[in-house]
Amino acid sequence: MNEVNRRQFLALSAATVFSKNVTAKSRRTGLVLDERFSQHHISKAHPESPARYQAITQHLLEHNLLNDITLLHPKEDCEKWVKTIHSLEHINAIKTNQPQTHQYALIATGGVLASVDAVCAGKVDNAFCASRPPGHHAKNTGQEEGFCYYNHIAIAARYAQQHYGLKKILIIDWDYHHGNGTEWAFYSDASVLYFSTHDMFAYPGTGFPDRKGEGEGKGFNINVHLGCGVTDDDIIEVFQQSLMPAATKFEPDLILISAGFDSRQDDLLGCHHITDKGFVSLTNMVKMLADIHCDGKIVSLLEGGYNIQGNASAVTAHISALME
Repeated sequence: MNEVNRRQFLALSAATVFSKNVTAKSRRTGLVLDERFSQHHISKAHPESPARYQAITQHLLEHNLLNDITLLHPKEDCEKWVKTIHSLEHINAIKTNQPQTHQYALIATGGVLASVDAVCAGKVDNAFCASRPPGHHAKNTGQEEGFCYYNHIAIAARYAQQHYGLKKILIIDWDYHHGNGTEWAFYSDASVLYFSTHDMFAYPGTGFPDRKGEGEGKGFNINVHLGCGVTDDDIIEVFQQSLMPAATKFEPDLILISAGFDSRQDDLLGCHHITDKGFVSLTNMVKMLADIHCDGKIVSLLEGGYNIQGNASAVTAHISALME
């Protein structure tokens, strides 16, 4: 980053949105939708339900966002990329014990890989995947963890590195729950900076701030605990004070977002009080980073969010901010 851009970044990062004196460039945003995202069921009345996807698509239609967006389709034949993160034992256990779920999880992985393709090829500037099941808890246990089977965001990071030759990937995770699977995947890896805000006392009981990485990855794992009642101002301050300087030093080639909206107010499984406006501010801050370091390249992926209408509203606000 040259000194002019560095000064500009430091000035902008003191605010939560772009000032009116900064000329915003036109954004091309991609969106992954697929009716198969509504077919996955864990059990009747489970909070990670098809209604999550259905409400998102309805909300996007009501807000006329689909007219100005590039629709993307999940990449096929992506199991070989799943193997960059997960063991054959894990994959075979999911495939054998839950064959239908295996297929749906692969479609979700295919969605984020298609988004990486579109962003890296310059087809779009950024993209959002309205996919399910989520993925950031998945490790190599051979079973579901926290509604997750394959760690889509981690697979996307490896895909971007191995398929496109990108060196450094920043993963930002604002889900209410800690992405223990993502931390696990990159804990000793200096090529991926993982930044997570979460309630460390909630499931899965991980994400303690003293977990900073090990070996070559020491210092590249940043956990920030946010307890019940956290507001927009609280999380924005954490992004300003912790994420911004770390990302500025790291200088990522691509930014991935584990966009969990169970950190939104009134969620069934969370106790944070983040509003849609707060998520817009976080999105704008990430866009600042992306504009300075990686030509605006952002891929965002749905993780949690269990208040059906609240989740849909937050997703719509997030996508609108990506498009601005």
